[in-house]
Amino acid sequence: MGDIFSLILRGRIRWNDVLNQMYEQGVQSIMIVMLTSLATGTVLGLQGFITLQRFGAKEFIARLVALSLLRELSPVFTSLIFSGKAGAGMTAELGTMNTQDQIQATRVMGVNPIEYLVVPRFLACFLVLPVLVIISEILGIAGGYMIAMSQARLPGAFYIHETLQAVGYVDFFSGFIKVFFFAIIIGWICCYQGFFHPGWGHGCGPFYHPCRGLFLYRGDRVQYGADQNYFNVLGVVYG
Repeated sequence: MGDIFSLILRGRIRWNDVLNQMYEQGVQSIMIVMLTSLATGTVLGLQGFITLQRFGAKEFIARLVALSLLRELSPVFTSLIFSGKAGAGMTAELGTMNTQDQIQATRVMGVNPIEYLVVPRFLACFLVLPVLVIISEILGIAGGYMIAMSQARLPGAFYIHETLQAVGYVDFFSGFIKVFFFAIIIGWICCYQGFFHPGWGHGCGPFYHPCRGLFLYRGDRVQYGADQNYFNVLGVVYG
């Protein structure tokens, strides 16, 4: 981790490789993120409508969907999907290179393998994941909008107005700030597992599964800390 940040701070970044990785990690992950987010928004809107209708409060569907997605669901779900899609690719690529001694070959040619292989992937992960989360939030709110229109029979203008009224800067940034920590965790763990693959004949599979477990463990700790700070900002401190 120290070598990665040292190279980035010294400006030793291969931007062409970063752009290629942004395409592989970001553009090729957009479709699955969009489908998952739209489904999440529709399910959340439908279940919220069924529950709130019992109390005569179906008008609060927009607030429920928007706040749930922005604070928690979109950052967490998108990061999980990204770690399974792009994170697995990073681990597999670097692990395969290590198995075939390509990383050693870069050292023989006088090229720093961390600068050439790890930094572009790590930096692309850091830049792409926040964009995917914003797309996820928009699609999730759109899914709730469709349910509000078709099932709850709420006017579209009313839904949009309630969404804008419910979401504040603190609500948005409380979830969005976590994304950058998630991106660092995903990029670091996946690159580490692939870069230090010992070259066994079992392939890269056994080294990808710990990536998901480590991200869930460390991501939950980041999420808890961010949520605690969020409640502190609101003045609601839980003992």
